Amino acid sequence: MNNFDFHRPATVADAARLISGAPDGKLLGGGQSLLASMKLGLAAPSDLVDLSQVGELKGIRVEGGSVRIGAMTSHAAVAASTEVQRALPALAALAAGIGDRAVRTLGTIGGSLANNDPAACYPAAVLGLGATVHTEKRTIAADDFFKGLYETALEPNEIVTAISFPLPAKAAYVKFRQPASRFALVGVFVSQGPAGVRVAVTGAGPSVFRVTALEQALSANWSAAACAGVSVPAEGLNSDLHASADYRAHLIPVLAGRAVTQAG
Repeated sequence: MNNFDFHRPATVADAARLISGAPDGKLLGGGQSLLASMKLGLAAPSDLVDLSQVGELKGIRVEGGSVRIGAMTSHAAVAASTEVQRALPALAALAAGIGDRAVRTLGTIGGSLANNDPAACYPAAVLGLGATVHTEKRTIAADDFFKGLYETALEPNEIVTAISFPLPAKAAYVKFRQPASRFALVGVFVSQGPAGVRVAVTGAGPSVFRVTALEQALSANWSAAACAGVSVPAEGLNSDLHASADYRAHLIPVLAGRAVTQAG
């Protein structure tokens, strides 16, 4: 691991100032991906700006028909929140199924979204619910946030501050997980709410994506049977030692049907 300067600001303003002044700085959320990359020599930042002490980036509140979660809120805190469990149980269940206890304790929702791992769970919830990502500069709609493999709409050194999830009438997330990492080989989030029916898939492609054919089928008939009648093309999907593109394509409508049944 390379030498670097370590900073622990107390406010978003201080964090923004420190990261903008670093020649090659990185923001540190939970560190579940960044620190591993540094150990492998895949990342060599000049500075680490640790956001763990920035209180304004933590917390959960339900307001105005949405759940707003601070970017530095851990997966474990989301899973354990009685407010989330009541208002948006699908999101609490998703958070409870991320990684293992250590990952859920340290990992943060903002870090997960900024990293945009192709098999991460939170991107499916953000896109599947039509959420809004807040930064210290602006707001970004879910449909505009995810750009590709580990790529988002965030500008260099832009800080995710919170995520607002609109409350759906129905929602659920089901994933077929890789047993060692517990990442999603395929994960499907379905919702029926203010933005209509949305179906978001993680783990199957280079980045999270929506499946229009499933959304149309479920808009006409909210049932597992409607999902069974949809065929998802394998072109462009991931293929690796864990699952082929064809297998992932097959799983998408199957898991969507299970999610619809779970959502009720």
